Amino acid sequence: MAERGQLPPPAKRLCCRPGYGSGCRPGQRAGGAGPGSGALCAGPSSAAAAAAALGLLPLGKTQSPESLLDIAARKVAEKWPFQRVEERFERIPEPVQRRIVYWSFPRSEREICMYSSFNTGAEDPAAAAPGGAATAPGGAADAAAAADENRLPFRRGIALLDGGCVDNVLQVGFHLSGTVTEPAMQSEPETVCNVAISFDRCKITSVTCSCGNKDIFYCAHVVALSLYRIRKPDQVKLHLPISETLFQMNRDQLQKFVQYLITVHHTEVLPTAQKLADEILSQNSEINQVHGAPDPTAGASIDDENCWHLDEEQVQEQVKLFLSQGGYHGSGKQLNLLFAKVREMLKMRDSNGARMLTLITEQFMADPRLSLWRQQGTAMTDKYRQLWDELGALWMCIVLNPHCKLEQKASWLKQLKKWNSVDVCPWEDGNHGNELPNLTNALPQGANANQDSSNRPHRTVFTRAIEACDLHWQDSHLQHIISSDLYTNYCYHDDTENLLFDSHGWPLWHEHVPTACARVDALRSHGYPREALRLAIAIVNTLRRQQQKQLEMFRAQKKELLHRGVTSITNLEGWVGHPLDPIGTLFSSLMEACRVDDESFHGFSDFTENMGQCKSLEYQHLPAHKFLEEGESYLTLAVEVALIGLGQQRIMPDGLYAQEKVCRNEEQLISKLQEIELDDTLVKIFRKQAVFLLEAGPYSGLGEVIHRESVPMHTFAKYLFTSLLPHDAELAYKTALRAMRLLVLESTAPSGDISRPHHIASVVPNRYPRWFTLSHIESQQCELASTMLTAAKGDVRRLETVLESIQKNIHSSSHIFKLAQDAFKIATLMDSLPDITLLKVSLELGLQVMRMTLSTLNWRRREMVRWLVTCATEVGVYALDSIMQNWFTLFTPTEATSIVATTVMSNSTIVRLHLDCHQQEKLAGSARTLALQCAMKDPQNCALSALTLCEKDHIAFETAYQIVLDAATTGMSYSQLFTIARYMEHRGYPMRAYKLATLAMTHLNLSYNQDTHPAINDVLWACALSHSLGKNELAAIIPLVVKSVKCATVLSDILRRCTLTTPGMVGLHGRRNSGKLMSLDKAPLRQLLDATIGAYINTTHSRLTHISPRHYSEFIEFLSKARETFLMAHDGHIQFTQFIDNLKQIYKGKKKLMMLVRERFG
Repeated sequence: MAERGQLPPPAKRLCCRPGYGSGCRPGQRAGGAGPGSGALCAGPSSAAAAAAALGLLPLGKTQSPESLLDIAARKVAEKWPFQRVEERFERIPEPVQRRIVYWSFPRSEREICMYSSFNTGAEDPAAAAPGGAATAPGGAADAAAAADENRLPFRRGIALLDGGCVDNVLQVGFHLSGTVTEPAMQSEPETVCNVAISFDRCKITSVTCSCGNKDIFYCAHVVALSLYRIRKPDQVKLHLPISETLFQMNRDQLQKFVQYLITVHHTEVLPTAQKLADEILSQNSEINQVHGAPDPTAGASIDDENCWHLDEEQVQEQVKLFLSQGGYHGSGKQLNLLFAKVREMLKMRDSNGARMLTLITEQFMADPRLSLWRQQGTAMTDKYRQLWDELGALWMCIVLNPHCKLEQKASWLKQLKKWNSVDVCPWEDGNHGNELPNLTNALPQGANANQDSSNRPHRTVFTRAIEACDLHWQDSHLQHIISSDLYTNYCYHDDTENLLFDSHGWPLWHEHVPTACARVDALRSHGYPREALRLAIAIVNTLRRQQQKQLEMFRAQKKELLHRGVTSITNLEGWVGHPLDPIGTLFSSLMEACRVDDESFHGFSDFTENMGQCKSLEYQHLPAHKFLEEGESYLTLAVEVALIGLGQQRIMPDGLYAQEKVCRNEEQLISKLQEIELDDTLVKIFRKQAVFLLEAGPYSGLGEVIHRESVPMHTFAKYLFTSLLPHDAELAYKTALRAMRLLVLESTAPSGDISRPHHIASVVPNRYPRWFTLSHIESQQCELASTMLTAAKGDVRRLETVLESIQKNIHSSSHIFKLAQDAFKIATLMDSLPDITLLKVSLELGLQVMRMTLSTLNWRRREMVRWLVTCATEVGVYALDSIMQNWFTLFTPTEATSIVATTVMSNSTIVRLHLDCHQQEKLAGSARTLALQCAMKDPQNCALSALTLCEKDHIAFETAYQIVLDAATTGMSYSQLFTIARYMEHRGYPMRAYKLATLAMTHLNLSYNQDTHPAINDVLWACALSHSLGKNELAAIIPLVVKSVKCATVLSDILRRCTLTTPGMVGLHGRRNSGKLMSLDKAPLRQLLDATIGAYINTTHSRLTHISPRHYSEFIEFLSKARETFLMAHDGHIQFTQFIDNLKQIYKGKKKLMMLVRERFG
């Protein structure tokens, strides 16, 4: 709260002497101490007695009995405004007034804590209360939490009180004042804060502090003064209201009092004193029209609202600040803490809970991002969306307050409808309109239950709270359920759908399940845990009876349904992921009831002693409730209702957010279940529910026939599987295998319908689903399969069953590949021998992945192929032989030759498999056969690999070479042929290399400006090879070069190399050559020389067409190289001179360039 250094607001009550009109206090005060007298705030006998009255003393310490006066005064002080006391009794003795004033101050530290700190404990507000250790030992995290807690105003206030910093404490009527000294810090001097507190009916109604601190919470100084008054009432001087003292003064005493007051504070009050004096002396002044005068210490008037002081402005400012930070700096956490504070207030039945939530909601609705997101069509962030969900849930709790007044509910409804009508009000299911009927009003008391859905507006986060305003608590059956543990009726007739009692005579509560659970949440939230528990038990018993009825219904129609194979029966509203979280509410309510040492369930525990103690959550089977089966407990009931909710067959909702919420809530509920250690009793519950889920057909998510778009059960089934496996493996596998399906990806769509109960709806089939969370769902399906594979290691029958299920139900190649890898890892663990069955499963899955990805693009394909060969190697030589013989169904030709066959033929594989010569030869034969088949199918990419693999077998090698020759004229590129040609030369087949090089040259075309083309090196190599083989080979290839190569620099390079040595000098052994250099005037070099000169001329003209000055020097160098080539001819000098003269004539316009030409070439 913001405590400001200012005077408190003027008192509302007017006090005057008796007999001065209707505004005066009736009756004469009885005698007592004289004017100005004070008395200590002693209790019935002492401070100890006061503490005993507050329940703060340990048990076993006897105290003297409390007086009747104190008992009565305490009750009056809690319930009656002081003005009503004065009007009710003509004469009030002063001792009675003192006791009422004494007991009117708050007696519990719980509320002081609530208004001065966030609730750091999840459920227990006592976690931030005084006394006890600050935190349990737990490392750095606990230390940090303790440091944060010590910074809270409540903690700091306790420290100030314990440090003796509170002084000058004075209580005048219903007003407490004092000073609190803030000790000097390293950078700040000691400061003294003046604190003033007004109170009424055990609530602090206003606070002021000169520290000027602005916050939602009371400052530490207010806390220190309040706790001083609670803990040390005998040390506080108590006076009656100041007006009471003034009544006892005569005129002289009053004048002296006023003059002394003005003298002491003349600089502050003199102007005000003079103004008041002038008005009082004026006959017609407004002040003289009113009887009496205000007294800030006189307590509340009858019309005053009795509520704790809440600084509304600061609440709004803080929420606005948190929202503006957009989730950064921990603002989301701070807003969640504010929501928790609202729940804490509701639990204390503090009217400020609704008040504070209203202020928070107004700021949320004013958030400028709402309109921005709506304009841009973008979704709000997930965390922000969850805050809105909590906001809607809190309003649902507030309007369902079982004891709220009708005018209060009407006021809330008006406000909710106002927010609901704003354009930017968020929708309940994110950015998608929900076509669900108004199921909140499923009971007859809901008037709009059957309105047409086609013209219904979108449901917002406030819609359910608005609908809940139509609900009431007056139903006599409901009242009996929540108010009594003995409400039974043994006259059972199983002939109606909505029976009030079951066959045991126990009460049932038939209402739309989320709505019924919202009632439970409301009861819990408003501090009625016992009533909430009774209703929760009735709802769970109703759900269990409903389960049985659904099972019977399915058995009656099983034959027809199974014959049809599909169903359109499903629940439109799933309980897990529902905005009202019905299953989570029931689970939490029942778990609270069975938590060890949870005294808060049975009433407020000793507040001081429990402060700050971090307890681990332990649960136990508490004695059976009246309406539980023998051997059942709250714990078994909680587990069972969680299993019922998780196994419910329900349709996947529309919209990304709603679908993500289904996944998130399911995982949250399962994580809570995992905290519970399973014993024999709970295992029985698991068995019972698993059997039901398997046998209940379309009413269960694990039934034989479900709707195509039902929420998958993979995550839930994985939890069931791991829980049941040690106790009932057969049931565990049956459940998990049933859950593996993912019907939404199957090609068949459901049709038809059967009769159904009111809570089951038929949805339109064949609608193409928009499952935004499909990737997450498939990953959960994969996790379930992996869990089963791991568990089935060593069990051949189960492994085969799991493999069949994976192959049938998993449609994602990446997930099947993951499962294959998982199975391989499990099968080849270092500490045990390989599990050959599991290895075969791994291989089978890998083969399926190969088939699935053979004709589709997959960036992990090479990794998959390499892994498969590794897996097959582990399985054995027959597996490798098999994948090579069936390569065309698994691999592309390139993969088969470059990865599969190459790896199989490697030394590491032979060593790994310990193969003998016969086995090696057989495997090599399969590899060669594969290589030749691949070369035939894809010679461009596989010919070289085929040749390499067939090197050691002459016939196979010749076959591969012939395949290359056959493909060379049609399907192979020059680069591929050059590569194979170089391979042939390297292997000692120069004539074959020459043959392939000439074939490659026929496919090549180098233009005049491609002087950096990657094929240039191949052309130079081919010419060098031909030159080395002899004149005839060179003569044969030069025409091909002249035809294919138009680049002058490349041709000149070839020409120069051919003139350096005699052809055949490095040729084949035994070839004879003359040792003479080839003449440039004769073929074939004359043809090459002419082509080179022609290329230079053409290139020169091409360059000059688009030449720029910055390329002139480069061009001159090019001409210099051209001259070197020209001069190789016997008349080359004349040709070059003519060429230069032609250039000067044709390009005379390029004066600067021609000048450079003349300077270099004349």
